Amino acid sequence: MKNVKPADRLSLVQEYYFSRKLKEVAQLNAEGRDIISLAIGSPDMPPSPQTIERLCEVAHRPDAHGYQPTVGTPELRSAMAQFYERWYGVSVDWKSEVLPLIGSKEGILHVTLAFVNPGDAVLVPNPGYPTYTSLSRLLGAEVVNYDLLENDGWQPDFEQIEQIVNDRREKGLSPVRLLWTNYPNMPTGGRARRETYERLVAFARRHDIVVVNDNPYSFILSKEHLSLLQVEGAKDCCIEFNSMSKSHNMPGWRVGMCITNAEFISWIMKVKSNIDSGTFRGLQLAAAEALTTNDEVWHHEANYETYRRRRVLAEQIMTTLGCTFDQQQVGMFLWGRIPDHYANAEQLTERVLHEARVFITPGFIFGSRGERYIRISLCAKEEKIQEALERVLILRNQGKKE
Repeated sequence: MKNVKPADRLSLVQEYYFSRKLKEVAQLNAEGRDIISLAIGSPDMPPSPQTIERLCEVAHRPDAHGYQPTVGTPELRSAMAQFYERWYGVSVDWKSEVLPLIGSKEGILHVTLAFVNPGDAVLVPNPGYPTYTSLSRLLGAEVVNYDLLENDGWQPDFEQIEQIVNDRREKGLSPVRLLWTNYPNMPTGGRARRETYERLVAFARRHDIVVVNDNPYSFILSKEHLSLLQVEGAKDCCIEFNSMSKSHNMPGWRVGMCITNAEFISWIMKVKSNIDSGTFRGLQLAAAEALTTNDEVWHHEANYETYRRRRVLAEQIMTTLGCTFDQQQVGMFLWGRIPDHYANAEQLTERVLHEARVFITPGFIFGSRGERYIRISLCAKEEKIQEALERVLILRNQGKKE
């Protein structure tokens, strides 16, 4: 089989950073190093009891195990529409404007396939979620980065975006089909702003470019729940993803949603229906329960307080490492700038991993504008974050003695 080669597209991407790095962490743990992970944004708390009970109830039914409609059950689509009405004040037709997803990663794949031809361009934020870049490249799109402005709360550089689109048009280059955006922002914690959303909708209309907002963090350390679709006319030219992974502590359940106009949904559905055969009915009905359960307000408030306490400890870790950060950022991470004496973020994160036995994320994986930043996840028990702080304090004190 010496003549068997991988597809050329594999040369365009690398194994996902966390997939690769977690193997190293697992090996260190196997050697007895006891690594505390503050790297991945995987909520460590359970969903509501009603959600779990509903899953178990449906799983016991003998008639619940067959194929399900790819478009999702009426119960789940209706619950998703109600969720948008209740929390964002956005009216959504559950029959035609909602498409459940097996997580937002699947949505990125499906939307790109539905809207972007090979060779077309997509605008991706820098820093930004790596999957916007990797999936676009795998599908043959040209990735064009646009900067997020640190001095403006990590909002898009709209002058740069306009220049990119106009220059490509004047030079006869392939058109820009999509613009990916993500607020509240990951990894920077930049807040969602109504003004930014209004400018994005105007941009989409002006250039016939579809704007896709990835919105899974609006309930994490944020009392203000904003959606791109709150802007008048946004549904005509924009798409929004949301996810139950962060807001409802269901990352492994793989339940997300795509909200947009009926025509866009029909195009995305053409792709999705040729790739999967529908999520297990128990998962769909349990997700609907999670979205509508009576203690939902309590659940979100409990999450808010838990993350608030963890955030205090994370800030102490940042300060101990000599990093600076914006205290106004939101979401389930803390994003901080490293001291000038480090050559790059990985120099710091590797030292913290191997000497303090704490795994944190170097910002370079999110793009060139993240090279001098690190990210700390709040998805660990308070006692673990406290222990991580104590280890980092020891590391700092050892450095002073040296």
